[in-house]
Amino acid sequence: MSDAQVRRVHATDGERLRALRLEALRDPAAGIAFLETHDDAAAHPRDFWDARAIGAALSGSAAQFIAEVGPSWVGTVTVLIPEPDAPDYFGRIRDEGTALAVAVYVSPAHRGRGILDDLFAAASEWALNQGCRELLLDVHQDNARAQAAYARLGFVPTGGTIDGQNGRELEMARGLAVG
Repeated sequence: MSDAQVRRVHATDGERLRALRLEALRDPAAGIAFLETHDDAAAHPRDFWDARAIGAALSGSAAQFIAEVGPSWVGTVTVLIPEPDAPDYFGRIRDEGTALAVAVYVSPAHRGRGILDDLFAAASEWALNQGCRELLLDVHQDNARAQAAYARLGFVPTGGTIDGQNGRELEMARGLAVG
């Protein structure tokens, strides 16, 4: 357990979501970790971020969690539950009961303190409560740091790969256990 408080975003958190996303997109690994550039994200108008916050706070198929240390937001993970028979962000059709973890970020000054564990605990609990049995994520084949962090959290490679806009992505999964 870290010194961070983890919670689901509030519908009024649009401006803070924007700031954290822009910080994440300045990270040296952002070019292989995110499907968006800093400039593209910065160009979105205020109402885009407000709508994103509302959806991430209230939806039954998407939730964003943030980690706070004092007044600072220091990490995030978003969970998506794809519609049955609808393509995901890479065009794959997912099995019912599957949730996807995306847009994972922990501020460099706060890495190695258990914040990622706390974020994924909250994300997993939410996904399980939505009826999901498995949490999947994609990680770039060259992002060894992220692969190691996810393995430490119990994710294992599925053998699935996909060539995305940033190169080859490896799929990793972990079951969501009841209790």
